[in-house]
Amino acid sequence: MILEKEYIRENAVAYARKYAFQRNPIFYTFEGIGGNCTNFVSQCVLAGSCVMNFTPIYGWYYLSLRRRSPSWTGVEFFYDFMTANEEEGPFAAEVRRRQVRPGDLIQLADESGDFYHTLVVSQIAGLQILVCAHSQDSLDRPLSTYNYAGLRVLHIEGVRVSYTGGA
Repeated sequence: MILEKEYIRENAVAYARKYAFQRNPIFYTFEGIGGNCTNFVSQCVLAGSCVMNFTPIYGWYYLSLRRRSPSWTGVEFFYDFMTANEEEGPFAAEVRRRQVRPGDLIQLADESGDFYHTLVVSQIAGLQILVCAHSQDSLDRPLSTYNYAGLRVLHIEGVRVSYTGGA
């Protein structure tokens, strides 16, 4: 049986702030081979969800550099998993910018509409959205300082976990 639990936004944001300018040695760093942004955001989401999805190829998991899903590090694969996941792990919906909350995610697109960067929302300060990110390491950086042609907001709605019963 699959049950839903709350995504702990505070844990995701705390992790993002702690590791904004450093790297957690548990995870491989992908700088120089495509960027570390979605790897970092996946780590933040894991801190807020504590559940991975180990479905081969289409899941969302990290065990090592060679034993990870494409969605753990790939911008588009991450989006596809989060917005389509109906099994174990976190799940998200694309929402309007004004609906963003700390712990949610933003993906930036270039002029051709290709999404290339994933950020975690760390704070909403009035009308300003602040984010943490890797690749261009950022701690509470205003979203307005990024140069992008488009964006999408992923609101983490919750986390699904397997429950086998018991007392």
